[in-house]
Amino acid sequence: MPKIKIVPAILSAPEEKLKKFFEDIEGKADMLQVDVMDNRFVPNITPQAELLKRISTNIPLDIHLMVQEPSKEYIVGFISANPNLKINNITVHIEACKDINRQIGFIKSMNIKAGIAINPKTGLETIKKILDKADMVLCMTVEPGFSGQKFIMGVMPKIKELRKLKPELDIEVDGGINHETAKIAADAGANVFVANSYIFNAGDRATAIKRLRQAASEK
Repeated sequence: MPKIKIVPAILSAPEEKLKKFFEDIEGKADMLQVDVMDNRFVPNITPQAELLKRISTNIPLDIHLMVQEPSKEYIVGFISANPNLKINNITVHIEACKDINRQIGFIKSMNIKAGIAINPKTGLETIKKILDKADMVLCMTVEPGFSGQKFIMGVMPKIKELRKLKPELDIEVDGGINHETAKIAADAGANVFVANSYIFNAGDRATAIKRLRQAASEK
């Protein structure tokens, strides 16, 4: 199975809190996730292009686009908001794209890895034909759009099937991730773990990341 990766998710916060957050996770997190919502695909909106301008970190970014039909211009405009940042991958939702091959092509043409996200109720049959084009698949373990939701156990069989189909694929989980649910998802076959409040609100963020990594690595 691919390497375990721990990915804190960024929250919009005052400048001083963001600076402390970046300092706490630098050298400990594998990537930093930035969620982008457009109030169309999900009933929430985030001014993340503005947030990107406030990010100062060497940690590669994991961009999660919860956006209806993101165009090439939209994607280019977004990533150019802060040219000092390293963007590792951009993930788009199968449910939000009529022809996701277009978005995958846009992303890869910029030498950025492309991920495909699927919601909890979306079956693997929707992405099987395009799996070979994906660098990562994000299996949402909550309904997208809001933080603080309960981890959906029903997604685990989908992760198990996906791991059997693609033994070397990065499989990411996002939603309700803590040290207990990370172990459950890892046992199913996930290897990339996005955690929002579990890390951001931790008294010791380095310890929170370490605990997640240990839980996900246990056999």
